[in-house]
Amino acid sequence: MKITVACIGRAGRAKHDAAQSLIDSYRERLPWPVTIREVEDRKQGGSVTERKAREAELLLAAVPKGAVLVAMDERGKSLSSRQFAEILEKWRDGGEQDVAFLIGGADGLDPALTARARLTLSLSAMTWPHLLARVMLLEQLYRAWSLQTGHPYHRD
Repeated sequence: MKITVACIGRAGRAKHDAAQSLIDSYRERLPWPVTIREVEDRKQGGSVTERKAREAELLLAAVPKGAVLVAMDERGKSLSSRQFAEILEKWRDGGEQDVAFLIGGADGLDPALTARARLTLSLSAMTWPHLLARVMLLEQLYRAWSLQTGHPYHRD
């Protein structure tokens, strides 16, 4: 299974950031290939609704065709690590080859994009900086893999 994390941001902005170091660490540990695609809406102006629609187009263009879409949203479903691992395992065993996690900009994701997602997932009811949300997502992907393989990383 291949993982894509598509997010709104400025490419290369966090090259030497501590959060980026954690992101790289989890990516290296995961046996699944993880691609992070940062896209930026370079158009200025417009309403929040228009901006979110432009960002949705950019995010969709950044993910593989046919990928399972997971919208990251604080109003999404809260899952335990074990439940998250089970969902990923079900998709993998069902033949899904690509899973794409979508992280919107400061105003969140376009509702039309969220409606297309197979899962709308919340990491927390709290709002987190985008880079920390990426770290938390990658850590949970690593934890899911460890649960699926019986690795001792996760403890109940």
